[in-house]
Amino acid sequence: MLQLTRSIVAPITRTRLFRRIAPIVLPTVEAVLGALSGGRLQLASLLVPSLVLHTVGARTGMTRDVHLMYTPDGRGRAIIAGTSFARDRHPGWTYNLLANPDASITVRDRTLLVHASPIPATERDAAWARIEAQWPGYRGYERDSGRIVRLFLLRPVAEPAGPHDGGVAAGDGPLDASSDRD
Repeated sequence: MLQLTRSIVAPITRTRLFRRIAPIVLPTVEAVLGALSGGRLQLASLLVPSLVLHTVGARTGMTRDVHLMYTPDGRGRAIIAGTSFARDRHPGWTYNLLANPDASITVRDRTLLVHASPIPATERDAAWARIEAQWPGYRGYERDSGRIVRLFLLRPVAEPAGPHDGGVAAGDGPLDASSDRD
């Protein structure tokens, strides 16, 4: 049922009207919904795995929060894309991650420390294929923006590990597909 809903809603998100109003309307709706639910619910999370990314501003040094869709990579990590509704500029949070790759995320009431790495050019097509398996046509934002969208891999930073503890085991991470509704 979720995949059917996504296939109906996804084309709407690629329209010019949606791309024009969404950057204005969605942050307000997310803020209201978050306030009403005590931060437990995100609008986007009704359709796709979603998180709140907490970064340190590249220029200001102030904490910045942004609601984003993410794609689990199946190994406890997440892929995020700086599509910015196909606008011709990279979103601010991507500059923040490039300057300060250590950040935190909140997923389903759980806050995790993460380290962000830009996805190399050789791995971009595979990352986009994974993203589009979750949200059909999402790469269209990159084509329509006229820029190469910045893709990041978020790796959870392990809790302080013991001498033989490697942290989160593959497939057991909080960002894996198995831990999401879909």
